[in-house]
Amino acid sequence: MATTTASSEVSIRRIAGASLIGTTIEFFDFFIFGTAAALIFGKLFFPDLDPLIGTLASFATFGVAFAARPLGAVIFGHFGDRVSRKQMLVTTLMMMGFATIAVGLLPTYSQVGILAPILLVVCRLVQGLALGGEWGGAVLMAVEHAPKDKRAFYASWPQIGVPFGLVLATGMFFLVQQLSTAQLESWGWRIPFLVSSLMVGVGLYIRLKIEDSPAFKAVKDNGTAERFPAATVLRTAGWRVLLGALSIAAANVPFYMVTVFALTYGADEGVSRNTVLGAVCVASLVQIFTIPFAAQFCDRFGRRPVMMVGAVLTVLMAFPFFWLLDTHNTAAIFLAMLIALPLCHALTYGPQASFLPELFPTELRYSGAGMAYTLGGLAFSAPVPFIAAALFDAYDAAWPLSLYIAAAGLLSLIAVYVARETRLDEIDTSVPTRTDRRAVGGPEQVPASL
Repeated sequence: MATTTASSEVSIRRIAGASLIGTTIEFFDFFIFGTAAALIFGKLFFPDLDPLIGTLASFATFGVAFAARPLGAVIFGHFGDRVSRKQMLVTTLMMMGFATIAVGLLPTYSQVGILAPILLVVCRLVQGLALGGEWGGAVLMAVEHAPKDKRAFYASWPQIGVPFGLVLATGMFFLVQQLSTAQLESWGWRIPFLVSSLMVGVGLYIRLKIEDSPAFKAVKDNGTAERFPAATVLRTAGWRVLLGALSIAAANVPFYMVTVFALTYGADEGVSRNTVLGAVCVASLVQIFTIPFAAQFCDRFGRRPVMMVGAVLTVLMAFPFFWLLDTHNTAAIFLAMLIALPLCHALTYGPQASFLPELFPTELRYSGAGMAYTLGGLAFSAPVPFIAAALFDAYDAAWPLSLYIAAAGLLSLIAVYVARETRLDEIDTSVPTRTDRRAVGGPEQVPASL
């Protein structure tokens, strides 16, 4: 018995590790685009525009991927719920890798004119489609293989890929920014995108060695997979998708405010970009350890209490974050980032990987969790840099940005309070009947609080 338990523990660690490596690569690809959008794309792809308009256009290009992510969640969720979780993870990683390498090879506006930003948008759309299908599959491989009492912990491993990818992305841009301005704008900005090819090769090798979960295999073996999973989710579990999407506002709004817009805000306020990049990098490195730590509390006390504490702290840090940035003091800036990312974001983001998938049954889980996650991203991630830049230009003050963060925290607090707790739910390998599936999320299944 002890040998079986030990073998099972090694297996879930291998699977969770494979999910971690894959999400790290995909988010590295995703974040180098966001960093480049904040620092350099305005000049290279929108040079004829006013500097503010060019920055907004660059951020809008960054946000295009979020519009594509729900479509990616539907497409890859469909095949992930019907064909294979593993195959979808391999496909999304390849798509993300090819799109990122393509960005590194793109001609700029000075070379081909209007075609340059068009190609940039196309590459970003492919990235969005890939990431829309990536997250759901990565967390499901961990959730569906993990023991119940450690499900949140192992599910959080793919979440670590976000700060890990961010550390690599900001670190890479920190290095290339040491080049002269001419070198950076000529060829230096391409380096992080091209380096991605090496990481994708490693990720594919690892992902090809994992297997689908017993829970999903049971659905396949019994031939009871849903024909149109996304449609079934919307028809029978729409409330769960909505609550799941709203629950991530407290994580997403401040995260993209801190990691994308803060680079522009700091530069406009006279703070060195290297200081802000360094602070983001250090805070993200610390968060690699605080995300699984927060997830362990989820396994002990439940997903909802941890997420609600994180939402409250997000509201409380909204104004102090910008107060600390405005001091121009390096130590204060680092403290602001450490509060925002390793503390507040870890408590709101770490539990998502177990909370969202557990809202849905096995045969709908890839589609349901992916739709909730990507719709939340579309609403609470994509517009953040754009809205933040517009608010700051309109009011020339940080208080509207703080209100934006606080409102997101309150929205998530309400959504998580209304949702049901999923900590003790089983991930069954048995297959429900058609009647059971029609009832998922129906009146008799929806919590009374809804």
